[in-house]
Amino acid sequence: MQNKNAVIIIGAGLSGLVAATELTDAGKPVLMLDQEPAQCLGGQAFWSFGGLFFVDSPEQRRMGIRDTSALALGDWMGTAGFDRDVDLWPRRWAEAYVDFAAAEKRAWLHQMGMRWFPVVGWAERGGYGSVGPGNSVPRFHVTWGMGPAVIEPFLRRARAAQDRGLLRFGFRHQVDELIVEGGAVTGVRGALLAQDPIGRGKPSSREIVGDFEYRAHGVIVASGGIGGNHDLVRKNWPARLGEPPKHMLSGVPAHVDGRMLGIAERAGGHLINQDRMWHYVEGIENWAPIWPMHAIRILPGPSSLWFDACGHRLPGPLWPGFDTLGTLQYLRHSGHDYSWFILNQQIIRREFALSGSEQNPDLTGKSWLQVLKRAAGKKASAPVEAFKKHGKDFIVSDNLSDLVAGMNQRVGNQLLQYAQLRDEIEARDRQLDNPFTKDSQLMAIRNARRYRGDRLIRAAMPNRILDPSNGPLIAVRLNILTRKSLGGLQTDLQSRVLAPDGLPISGLYAAGEAAGFGGGGMHGYRALEGTFLGGCLFSGRNAGRAVAGNV
Repeated sequence: MQNKNAVIIIGAGLSGLVAATELTDAGKPVLMLDQEPAQCLGGQAFWSFGGLFFVDSPEQRRMGIRDTSALALGDWMGTAGFDRDVDLWPRRWAEAYVDFAAAEKRAWLHQMGMRWFPVVGWAERGGYGSVGPGNSVPRFHVTWGMGPAVIEPFLRRARAAQDRGLLRFGFRHQVDELIVEGGAVTGVRGALLAQDPIGRGKPSSREIVGDFEYRAHGVIVASGGIGGNHDLVRKNWPARLGEPPKHMLSGVPAHVDGRMLGIAERAGGHLINQDRMWHYVEGIENWAPIWPMHAIRILPGPSSLWFDACGHRLPGPLWPGFDTLGTLQYLRHSGHDYSWFILNQQIIRREFALSGSEQNPDLTGKSWLQVLKRAAGKKASAPVEAFKKHGKDFIVSDNLSDLVAGMNQRVGNQLLQYAQLRDEIEARDRQLDNPFTKDSQLMAIRNARRYRGDRLIRAAMPNRILDPSNGPLIAVRLNILTRKSLGGLQTDLQSRVLAPDGLPISGLYAAGEAAGFGGGGMHGYRALEGTFLGGCLFSGRNAGRAVAGNV
């Protein structure tokens, strides 16, 4: 496999596959290395909800949404909050990505066969004013077929390139060093790991059975982030978010370990914005785990009441689905690693979705019949009902007193006081006696239901939580789950990795999460959602095309 003409890609996830297919389409031979077995091809994207950020799409227009690139860019910049000298390239990547999302992105994917669920989701709704963080309009387009359907066109193209002899895979290849000669990256060295028949996403063996060394004219680092490495997450945890949690769950498999970031840094690459990260606070422990500490994120509608561990209702606009990072920051200063949703059956059946392609068999399996069943009846989707029955973070009761007792028993303390929670929820329920209200969360719910998509399938009609006819009552303990690194290797718009002096390192490129999805952090401090897969697509495409023109 010694081939001086090859481009080496480290990481066989979405960004690596996109780069590889762009390169092979240009006639360039590629060697793709990954430390995991062949059955893990596609990486984290396989498990994703498949959400993509588009601007002024046909789906938006059909739902009555008026969107523009100027509105989207304003939302992006207000959300990112760029404020550092090193944000020059991240800002340029952000501008380029919004242009991409408003122009050729959808057509490029559509011609490869990708399609989207017709109802556009409204994630990260903000609530801090017109120039603050958040999406002004719904932009979250769920891919029909979810994560597997996002990677499928690139897997198909990769297999075709493999058949033509232009793409070779080297699975179980753990890269330990980038070879630097004369100031240029010219290859890789590492360890061959023993073959392992484990299932996708499960921890694989690290038994070393040999070594390797390969040379190339260009090396692309597409190895992902740090979410599976809790020690590295805690090391980079920013003081502005409070103390790092003692207890966290993992939203990504264990092999998302951040190893290549340090290896690329030792080869001269500039790692920036490592303290910017994207972790969720609505994590529930998977009752049927695939990887260690496997968490599933609840993608909630706006109606659940959110309480901290001591039973204090979270202030606005820290409602479900409005401000992920703001809620994380608030809760990290509460002194506890968990919080609570309190809701009822009417809310859970309409508003709860679970992250992950495996948790949404209707959308992943492209079954309209199952989708219609999700919207009808008194029950939530089958995966949500399974968590309600088996999940250790769910408590179900017909009355609030027993619910609170069960919540305290579940966490082994008496922090929650029944009278306090009763008074808070009863006061909220009384606000429904009139069409106007002083409860800002109810105002937000009513605003959400003005959008046809939320009214149809996402936001429950406001109802009294304590009304027995809407029961049973449900409490959900919410944990912090790790997910994305927002910083990474600094790159220019050709995806060339830059040294600390701002000059490109010859032969070294980066894409996907390893590059902060572009530039070393094109999201800044916060993300608008639907932009992680999109960032992998865009940066992988840029890297592939740039390397094809340079080698």
